Formats: sequence, structure tokens, C-alpha cells
Amino acid sequence: MSILDRDPYHAFCRHTHVSLAPTGHGALDGLTFGLKDIFDVAGHRTGFGSPDWWRTHEPAARHASVLARLLDAGATLAGKTHTEEMAFSLTGENAHYGTPVNPAAPERVPGGSSSGSASAVAGGLVDFAIGSDTGGSVRAPASFCGIYGIRPTHGRIALDGACPLAPSFDTCGWFARDARTLARVGEVLLGTSVAFAPGARVLIATDAFAQLVPDAAAALEPVVQRVQQVLSPAEPVVLSPDGLGSWFEVFRVLQYAEIWQAHGEWVQRVRPTFGPQIAARFDAVAQVRPHEVTLMQARRAAIAAHLASLLAGDTLLLMPTAPDVAPRLGLPPQETVAVRERMLALLCPAGLGGLPQLSLPLAQVHGLPIGLSLVAARGGDERLLAAAEHLAAALTT
Repeated sequence: MSILDRDPYHAFCRHTHVSLAPTGHGALDGLTFGLKDIFDVAGHRTGFGSPDWWRTHEPAARHASVLARLLDAGATLAGKTHTEEMAFSLTGENAHYGTPVNPAAPERVPGGSSSGSASAVAGGLVDFAIGSDTGGSVRAPASFCGIYGIRPTHGRIALDGACPLAPSFDTCGWFARDARTLARVGEVLLGTSVAFAPGARVLIATDAFAQLVPDAAAALEPVVQRVQQVLSPAEPVVLSPDGLGSWFEVFRVLQYAEIWQAHGEWVQRVRPTFGPQIAARFDAVAQVRPHEVTLMQARRAAIAAHLASLLAGDTLLLMPTAPDVAPRLGLPPQETVAVRERMLALLCPAGLGGLPQLSLPLAQVHGLPIGLSLVAARGGDERLLAAAEHLAAALTT
């Protein structure tokens, strides 16, 4: 039976469906996974959430290396999962293919752009799923759907055979319902082992927690206290001396410039039929000017240096993944824009610094999930995965 026959969440693509048996044996024997439809599968077209992209691109000549490594480690590909159009949004709503269901909150968005991957994992359809994270496209859905999700250090996992969005921010991330599975996938994709080492310095980003709506702040407060009891008492820090909103503007300009560089020629040549919100976003993307990019590149370098200094050594940073629970489905466009910008103020630091960030499903607000994040210095991916396993064991006993 195909995964499409037992997918009540509309997590998997019908138009680009493909399933594959393992090509080897290893650490992922017996596990099934979904693959975001931005990654190439040999002999098949990659959809990228856009009918016009699917129509104007040939079938892939080879697997994306991420897919090849997972199959070689013993995992079974169940199917390709939905993404938002051009992977360019955070809610998970696709005007062409619909919105995957958030199994933890069916009347609310699953988060995006890795919407189908998060939905498939949260709904128990697969053991893990691959997504991508440019501005929060793994971390936000993980928070909204109540599952684990990690954005790795930028550049640690090869992105050959993956449709780009903004290459200096793009990463391959993944989801799981439990910390051990998340770590098993990490050991394969990172090519290293994961083991917890106590004694890390812990910081808590007070300005990030100030972005939370009151109910979310109240829900996360006791969780933060328990995490500190397990790891170490946290030192309060201000993450962004310039203000997180200022950092979002740096991210926005640079992301938009890279998106236009990656896709502007195709957009002008094909004139794709975008959904209304993506069309408006591409109109804005085309307006970024070179002098803005030069200014923001300098600011990004300063931000990255600040974050590297703050997180030096074995430091772990605690911050909320998102400012609130998942928004309701079908918000008016202006409300969606406001939600997106509020979320990106919290999600952009990791992208600006190229940092790994892991969202932990440790809290609920009136029965709806909200994530708490751990952030580490560049290259600290294994530390995050090990800390997540350690916390999961300690907080469930």
C-alpha cells in the first residue's frame, strides 16, 4: 500500500510521488522517511511547490546526496512531502496544492515551508522527515506541530540536488517525534557520533523571551526552569544589542537579494502563476538594490562575529522557537505578514550567524504546542542533538 493511501493529513505529494527501498544497511535500518519536494530524486521531476517549476524543469539525473546517504544507511523513502511555493513562506499554506494538516492543531497552520514533512512526522506516518531551513522552515513547523526539528550549521550538510532559496542561509534540516531518532539521522547526515558531555555554559536570551505573547511566556517559564535544573543555571544575556527587529531587516534584505539572484531570470522568462502572497513577496524581492545589500552584508558580518563571541566554546543558548502557537488557518494577508515578521525576528539570528538551532517540543499553551530552542556555535550540531536526548530522558523520568 502506498503512503498516499494512508495519508489523512495531505502531507505527501500526489503529483511528484515516488517511494524507494534502501540501497544499503546501517544506522537507519527499518526507519521510514519523507523528503521535502525540493530535493531531487533520480528520474523524477522536483516540484518545489510550484506547478510552473515542475512544468519547466526536466527530471533529475541523480539523487540529491542527502537522499542517497539516507537510503544507503538503511532508511526507506515513503514519499515526497509538500512544501510551500518556492519554499518561500512560514505558514505552510500553498495556493496550488493546499495545506497539510497540523495533527497537533487541525484548525491551525502546520508551519512552513517544510509543511508536509512536519505534518507527516507529527501524524506518525513516517519515523523522520527531511526539510530545509532558510529562515525558519524547519524550526517553525517543529514548534507548531509539537515535534523535534533541527536546523544544522550552515554548510555542514551538502545541498547538491536541492532547489535553492537563498544559498547563504539555506540548510537541510530534519524532524522526528523523539530525540533519539533525531540524533540517529544526525549521525548519518553529519557523519559523526552524538554523545552528551555535561558542563556546558548555558545562556538565556532575555530579549528573545520578551518577544513571547503572555500565554506563551507563562507556558515556557516552568519548562525553562526544568531545563536549567538538568543542564546548568542560565546566565541572562541580550542576544541582539541592536534589537531583534533590526536584525530581521538585515536578514530580509539579504535573503530577498539572494532569492532574486537565484530565481529572477526564471521568473522573468516563465512568468509563473504564483499564489497571491508569494506573488507579492516576489514583487518585493525584485526591488532590493545593490547599495542595500552592501550595507546589510557588513552588518551581517558584525552580527555573526557577535554571535560567535557570545557562544564560544561549549555554550548553549536558550530561546523560544516562535513567539506564539501556530496561527489559525486562512488569516487575512496583512495578518499573515505580521505573523511572519514577528516570527522571523526570533528565527533570523541562527541564519545570520550560520548557527545550528534545535527546537524541543517541551511546552503547550492551552493544549497547543510551542517549542523551546537550544542554539550552539557553528559546528555545535552534535552538542545540540546530545543535549536534546539528555533532556528528553531527564524530563520524562
